[in-house]
Amino acid sequence: MQNKTKKSILINTIDWLLYMLGYTLVFILVTSFFDSIYIDSNHLFLWSFIIIIVTYILNKTVKPILVTLTIPITGITLGLFYPCINVFILKLTDWLLGSHFQTKNLYIIFFVAILLSITNFIMEEILKKIIKKVRLWTK
Repeated sequence: MQNKTKKSILINTIDWLLYMLGYTLVFILVTSFFDSIYIDSNHLFLWSFIIIIVTYILNKTVKPILVTLTIPITGITLGLFYPCINVFILKLTDWLLGSHFQTKNLYIIFFVAILLSITNFIMEEILKKIIKKVRLWTK
């Protein structure tokens, strides 16, 4: 039984790493098109990965609180306020990482937040298929 639990933990960790690496690549691609978003180019992949980890942590801790507090505004705007929460999370990540990640234009950040949400959906579908194959191989 313990061997099956260790295998499950390993598979879940691999799943999480695949998601993080996929999102890191997507983030690098999306932000490479816009000059308003700066990532430290000395270690581009490393800082992008750190940005994704920090964003992930903020999405799991701060975002649920923000979503709960802004339900009335989100309802009144028929969901159009929700990307503003994503913009806030990106700005908070900017503030936490200082000079390694900088965002300048709020309109571009808003557009990038929408693009990241769309690519998040696409990556989720692609990675689900890959993860299913990995789980089939490990059985």
